[in-house]
Amino acid sequence: MALHWSGGLAVAVAAALAVSTLFPAGAAGHPPLPVPGPLIPQFYEHTCPQMLEVVGAIVAKEHAKDPRMAASLLRLHFHDCFVQGCDASVLLDADGSGRFTTEKRSNPNRDSLRGYEVIDEIKAALEHACPHTVSCADIAAVAARDSTVLTGGPGWEVPLGRRDSLTASLSGSNNLIPAPNDTLPTITAKFRNQGLDVVDLVALSGAHTIGDSRCVSFRQRLYSQNNDGRPDPTLNPAYAAKLRGRCPRSGGDQILFALDPATQFRFDNQYYKNILAMNGLLNSDEVLLTQSHETMELVKSYAASNELFFDHFAKSMVKMGNISPLTGQNGEIRKNCRRVNHF
Repeated sequence: MALHWSGGLAVAVAAALAVSTLFPAGAAGHPPLPVPGPLIPQFYEHTCPQMLEVVGAIVAKEHAKDPRMAASLLRLHFHDCFVQGCDASVLLDADGSGRFTTEKRSNPNRDSLRGYEVIDEIKAALEHACPHTVSCADIAAVAARDSTVLTGGPGWEVPLGRRDSLTASLSGSNNLIPAPNDTLPTITAKFRNQGLDVVDLVALSGAHTIGDSRCVSFRQRLYSQNNDGRPDPTLNPAYAAKLRGRCPRSGGDQILFALDPATQFRFDNQYYKNILAMNGLLNSDEVLLTQSHETMELVKSYAASNELFFDHFAKSMVKMGNISPLTGQNGEIRKNCRRVNHF
């Protein structure tokens, strides 16, 4: 769905309503969900039927103000699901009790993960409309889907019914989330640990078609990939020279670079075309081409077919969103996504 934002908030809200129309909460008369039960798209049909509309409107509004926000919300969901499952643990601030350390201070999240305020805004609106009903984990999942659609990507029905965790895991965040400099076997193992396969790995990596990365995340590719003082031979020399112009050998860690400079704010398969041209920004991008025949063939297939990429990405997002959810009486429905209800 191609969108134009010159019309401001009214257009953004209209777009969000289109999203909620494409993916409705469910047909009237659907029987109440047994508790505990599986994740289903119709989970809030009776208890908060406006849930999708509220999430969509606020995501569209924030995307209109900041085009980077779509990628941020997509990444937020990813970083949540890879630690303790999709349970909104990534949203918890330190509570002062010493029971856990916030995941916001982990190496993958510190100074880079964002979108917390958007989740807060959505949660406040839903607490007003449907008090103590919609989980922060479900908000994050729907916001990720809406962000994908708003940037031109595929849509999917989001299974719902997750509950929120009572704790967070700094060590899990540090160790379980794939890192930009990981080898392909390490990345594959981290995905397999979550029940995700190689197709999921390559398809979900395509989220790098939007968003940015920091200089610190790929600097070694420009100056000393193998600790030999030489740039990464799998990086296009012309692209490397351009990157060195803004990413110095030292300093400038937080300088941002588009993961896909060709279509920075459009969700498409250009990411895979970049990899084939040796223009993948991160080491974890380019190894999909250089370290495995299986992943290489998937990169080629997605580069050749936007439709295939969209189909696989949507299915893999649903699969990722089903990682170890808390359901039934497990966890809680937080009133504030940044803290648990009771110690």
